[in-house]
Amino acid sequence: MSSTKVDILLLGSGGREHALLAKLAESPRAGRLFVAPGNGGMDAMAEPVDLDVESPVEVARWAREMGIGLVVIGPEAPLVAGVADAVRSAGIACFGPNGDAAQMEGSKKFAKQVMARAGVPTAAYRSFTDEEACAAYVRQVGAPIVIKADGLAAGKGVIVASTLDEALSGVRECFSGAFGEAGATVVVEETLEGPECSLLALTDGTTVVPLATAQDHKRALDGDLGPNTGGMGVYSPVPSHLVSDEALAAMVEIERRVVSELASEGITYSGCLYGGFMLTEEGPKVLEFNARFGDPETQVVLPRMKADLVEVFLACDAGTLDPESISWDDDWAVSVVLTSAGYPGHYEKGKVITGIDRAEELDGVTVYHAGTAVAADGSLVTAGGRVLDVTAVAPTFEEARARAYQACELIDFDGKTYRSDIGLRAIR
Repeated sequence: MSSTKVDILLLGSGGREHALLAKLAESPRAGRLFVAPGNGGMDAMAEPVDLDVESPVEVARWAREMGIGLVVIGPEAPLVAGVADAVRSAGIACFGPNGDAAQMEGSKKFAKQVMARAGVPTAAYRSFTDEEACAAYVRQVGAPIVIKADGLAAGKGVIVASTLDEALSGVRECFSGAFGEAGATVVVEETLEGPECSLLALTDGTTVVPLATAQDHKRALDGDLGPNTGGMGVYSPVPSHLVSDEALAAMVEIERRVVSELASEGITYSGCLYGGFMLTEEGPKVLEFNARFGDPETQVVLPRMKADLVEVFLACDAGTLDPESISWDDDWAVSVVLTSAGYPGHYEKGKVITGIDRAEELDGVTVYHAGTAVAADGSLVTAGGRVLDVTAVAPTFEEARARAYQACELIDFDGKTYRSDIGLRAIR
C-alpha cells in the first residue's frame, strides 16, 4: 500500500457527495481536497472550484493543470457526458464509469437491452418514440403500469400510474418535452409488486464487490403516499426477514452478470453500479440500474464501511479491486431527509438553517448537507428541495432510528418537512 498523498477532485453538490467527501477525507492518502461545485457543508472540508462539471474538456484540463491524482464523479450527468473518459485520457485516475458504461443509467432502453442479453430478471417492457403508438399500447395493456422517460431527467421522469388516466397523462408529459430530450423515447413497463431494496456494488470491470444493503423511502408522505421523490430517508442494512440470504445472493449474481455482459460487448464498467430491486414472489427483479452511488443510500452505507476509500477507488480504476479491502461494522444506520416545504414540487430557497451543531453533538449523528449554501452574510441557508440528510449510527436499529429523529428535532428552518416513519416497516 502506497503512502503517497493523492490530491482529489470530487464532482457534485448533494448529500451523496458530502458523504463521499467525508469518507475520502478519512484516508491517510488524501492530499488536497477540491469540490465542484460543492455546497454549504462541503465547502468547509474542501476548496470549492467553479467548473462546468458536465464538460469533459474543462474538467480534464483543470485536473491536469492542478496535478490532481484522482477525480471522483458523484452525479450521473457528468458520467453520461463522458467526463470519466476525458479524465482517464489525460492520464488521471477516475472513479466512475466511462460514457458507454454510464448508458446503464443514461438510457433505460439500453439498460433493458443489456439485461435481456444477460438473462437478468426485470419488468417486461416496450419502448416508443411515437406518442400515439405509445398511448395506444397503454390503452391496450391498462393500469397499473409504469411510464419512464428514457434518458436522464434529474430524478424525475418516472410515473407509477395506478389508473389509465394517470398513465396517459404520463405519456403526454414525457412527449410534451417536460423532461427535455430525456422524454424523446418512452419506456412502458409492467408494475412489479413487493418491497424494494437497493444494492450498490463496486467494480473494476471484472471483480464485483457488493456493498451493504439499504432500503430507501421514495414517496413524499408517511405511509408511502404522495409523489415519488429523490428519497426521503433510508436505513442499512436491510434485515434478513425482508432480504433473505438467497435474495441477496441473487441480486449480487445479477450485478455480476451485467458487468460480465458489458465486458463481453467491449465495455469496461468501472466504478459503482447501483441496482434498484423489487423483491417479488418470483425473486429479485431489477427496477433500474444507476451508474453511481445512490442518494440517500450512500449516507448510510459509507458510515458503516471499513475501508480506505482512496485506495479502493484507485483500485477500481486500475483493475485491481480486492474484495478483502472492504468490510463492515455491526452497527445500524438510519438517515432522515429534511426537505423544503412543497418538495418535490415548487419550494422556496434561502431559509436560514440552525441547530446542526447541536444535532451533531449527539452520539453517532452526522448531518450531511444536500441543498444548502452559505449566504452573503455568512449564514447557512436552504438551496434545494432535499436540504439535509440526518444520519445516525448505533448498535441497534431502534437506537439509530430514535437518535436520527432526535437530531431532526434539533435542526430548524422555515418550512422544514420530513417523514416520521422511516424504517418502521423494518421494525414491524
